[in-house]
Amino acid sequence: MKKAILLIDGMTCSACSNGLEKYVKKQRGVLNAYVNLVMATLNVEYDESELRLVDIEKFVASAGFKSLGEFKKLEPQKQEKSQKIKFIIGAVLLLLMMWLSMFTNFEPTHKVWVLSLLGTVFLFEGRKTLSSGVKNLIHLMPNMDSLITLGVVTSFLYSLYIAVFAIDAPVYFESAAMIIYFVLLGRMIEGGARQKTLEAVQKLVTITPDFAVLFKNGKEQKVTLDEVKKGDVLAVYAGDKAAVDGVIVEGSAHFDESFITGESKPVKKQIGNTVLAGSFNYDGYVLYEAKNIGKQSSVSQIVQMVTEAAASKPKTARVADEVSGVFVPVIIALALMTFIFYLWYGADLSFAVIKFVTVLVASCPCALGLAVPLAVVMGEGLALKEGILIKKADVLERAKDINAVLFDKTGTLTQGKPKIAKIFNYSNLSDDDLIKTAAALEEKSAHPIANAFKAYLFERKIKAGRIEKFENLAGLGLKGVVGGKEVVLGNAKLLKECGLKAKLSDEKALTDEQNSIVYVAIDGKVSGLIGIKDMLKENAAELIKALESKKIDVWMLTGDNESTAQKVASMVGIKNVMANVLPNQKTQKVRELKNAGLKVMMVGDGINDSPALTASDIGLSIDTGTEIAVSSADVVLKNDHLMNIVKLFDISKKTFKIIKQNLFWAFFYNMLMLPVAMGFLATFGIELSPHIASLAMVLSSMFVVGNTLRLR
Repeated sequence: MKKAILLIDGMTCSACSNGLEKYVKKQRGVLNAYVNLVMATLNVEYDESELRLVDIEKFVASAGFKSLGEFKKLEPQKQEKSQKIKFIIGAVLLLLMMWLSMFTNFEPTHKVWVLSLLGTVFLFEGRKTLSSGVKNLIHLMPNMDSLITLGVVTSFLYSLYIAVFAIDAPVYFESAAMIIYFVLLGRMIEGGARQKTLEAVQKLVTITPDFAVLFKNGKEQKVTLDEVKKGDVLAVYAGDKAAVDGVIVEGSAHFDESFITGESKPVKKQIGNTVLAGSFNYDGYVLYEAKNIGKQSSVSQIVQMVTEAAASKPKTARVADEVSGVFVPVIIALALMTFIFYLWYGADLSFAVIKFVTVLVASCPCALGLAVPLAVVMGEGLALKEGILIKKADVLERAKDINAVLFDKTGTLTQGKPKIAKIFNYSNLSDDDLIKTAAALEEKSAHPIANAFKAYLFERKIKAGRIEKFENLAGLGLKGVVGGKEVVLGNAKLLKECGLKAKLSDEKALTDEQNSIVYVAIDGKVSGLIGIKDMLKENAAELIKALESKKIDVWMLTGDNESTAQKVASMVGIKNVMANVLPNQKTQKVRELKNAGLKVMMVGDGINDSPALTASDIGLSIDTGTEIAVSSADVVLKNDHLMNIVKLFDISKKTFKIIKQNLFWAFFYNMLMLPVAMGFLATFGIELSPHIASLAMVLSSMFVVGNTLRLR
């Protein structure tokens, strides 16, 4: 199986996207296909033993659309100034046509031919829409363009018939011109609105610089990104952006990574730290080794994931597409019935034609086509700005229904890295000097606790003391000589072996706060107790409180022992705890809650969390987690801001509130306009002309666009 994303030209409504989707899906060798109207993309999965990408593109052409090639990256699009000038000229020509048809004393024959000439100009400008409409009718996939084409061509040909045979009857060249004008104007405005929904993604596309500064043999050289190879050393000055992902090998600086992480504060980066392509260097000169380039860079992978998410469809969008796909043929049938009815009722041909055209134009499902995809992409863009990467479009739909959240402990609710939390110092050394002395031994150790000492030194820019006669005491601790003094570092057993005792009250104070204790003895005296623990993440307790206020059940699942699990749970406010849990038991718990009727989100960051992430309704991982956890998740937090989980729920609810409003008004508009267009309210003096119907159609789409933009 192979996947591809194609950019499609010629789609204008959900009937278009639905028709193309159905046509491609039924082709031999195609396993799945889904179209996104806002992104103008076709996501297709196919059997590469039967099909090539060029065959898929032929299917697209056969369906009446045009493939613009495989998706590479999102390009920012700007509306050309010439396009706006065209619409200004078009407005002037329309006013001229209306003036000619209503107020002039020209010779009738001359006036009719001038109107037909001006109408032909509008037909030429709308040729893409008309061509699409004809193709879709031929392929029995009528869409919005088909309705427009039938309406415009019918009114134009009827008027031309009147002109050629000099029949004394009204002509409707201006109505045909006005329909095309308002349709094209509406699409220009919709295009601008769609672009706004992609701003967050487009910022990612344009965030990386076009050039890099290569540092080689002590010299700097400006090169293009294509010339950069993995392992090259690059330079970045204050005021410039990092060209690729890499690791700092010299210097330090504050970098702005808000475009990916949502973190507004600049982050200090030093030797050994990772820099991301596109991150802005505020204040230092840095050399870094290129690690991820091209498609492997963080930016490229995020753009790809966001595009795939936008190309997928939530259930609501699929329902709207299906309704729209049925709606267009029904409208064509009703328009024909209206035409036949008025002829049978005794109305003249001119009146019947106008009613036929009005029904077609007034009932176009433009607003229905925009109602869901525009809001979904807008919601995803809003989430991305907060550092929430949504990998599937239906996540926004599912998130609003989540009523149970399961958390892994280590690395999710806690930092996942042991830190020095508290120091009881009995020596005449300062706390920093005591740690510096102990760290001299820990630097020789591979034990995870050693990382806590290294982190302490790194944060304070302190160097560890020099050690002599280092000795590793298996199961007990470490021993050595630092600064001429004998230092012993280890657990309570080691202290007992040395015949030493620590203050029981201080030991209890540390264990009560879930600290592991490292005992330090210098020259045969207990010099300090160092409490080390995995610190809670900022806002962890606030997050649990916020989730419970939303009536969401919260669980903590951890492989740690019962005592440690309960203590951490009590600190953050979690009442439901499962300790000593194996990976398969996490998955079982997810399924158990789902079978009980709950909608479950699993939040984790480790390899052991990946099965549960996949089994849950929504799997959420932290970007600092393992690669398999991130790939298994539906949502990735690009920062450690746990409160963004609440933001995800809020964005989901707001987005689907907007979608419901959009769908209501789109259906309401069509249900309201259809009887008016068919003439049911004529006895009350309420009638509709084709050009007013086209204007109303545009206004309905603008209402949906405006309502969606409120998400911003």
